[in-house]
Amino acid sequence: MNLAELAKQYDFTDRTVVITGGGGVLCGEMACALVGCNANVAIVDRDPAMADLVVKRFEGIKGKYLVAKGDVLDRGNMEDIAAEVVKKFGRIDCLINGAGGNNPKATTNPEQSFFDLPADSVKFVSDLNLLGTIIPSQIFGRYMAEQKEGIILNVSSMNALRPLTRIPAYSAAKAAVSNFTLWLAVHMAQEYSPKIRVNAIAPGFFLTNQNRFLLTDKETGGLTARGKKIIDHTPMGRFGKPEELLGATLWLLSPASEFVTGVVLPIDGGFSAYSGV
Repeated sequence: MNLAELAKQYDFTDRTVVITGGGGVLCGEMACALVGCNANVAIVDRDPAMADLVVKRFEGIKGKYLVAKGDVLDRGNMEDIAAEVVKKFGRIDCLINGAGGNNPKATTNPEQSFFDLPADSVKFVSDLNLLGTIIPSQIFGRYMAEQKEGIILNVSSMNALRPLTRIPAYSAAKAAVSNFTLWLAVHMAQEYSPKIRVNAIAPGFFLTNQNRFLLTDKETGGLTARGKKIIDHTPMGRFGKPEELLGATLWLLSPASEFVTGVVLPIDGGFSAYSGV
């Protein structure tokens, strides 16, 4: 393969990518990169204002986009968005399941023991992460099954591999996302087409609006004791930057990885490799 052919693999012209949670810090970065690679990008988010902040970064970029207010737990809403995407762009090539997150009410702390975690808070976290991955995969994946090709990229977490203290619901839900990724990869390839690939990335520790309260001190701006422990167990000695997810993301969505399916790829500065001794 010559250099021109290699570069072409990362040209997403005429390819349509749907991103749930597209207004978030990490998935917003992915949206910008894909628009920059000439993709048609559908940003799906519960908060259109967050999506609009991402869109402001698209100035001067050739790629096309649309913004849709979406709830990944609302099947009808996802079906409407899929129809809108197909009407505007003609097809759906890739889905990034980026919607998810934790809830402080499902987190243990000195005031709230594991035994007192409210069931509805635990269910909220479980549903948002697991069902919020399964339902869009059903809706957008059906189009891929019909066209016999497509790519689903789930966003798991380092917590799926090494569950952290205090966040049992989130860790369990992300472990389920990783397991579902492997299951769906086999199912889609065997039942519909080997040209449908399903993978996941497992980000390590990136500062976002959802975890900042756990990792940094609101008063001083320094690390909390928890944040320091994480850095001490990350061989690279720092938190990740959102743009550092892009290499793996673009690779897994591109023809360069067309023989890769059913993997959960850590992007973690070495956290998962470090034994602590």
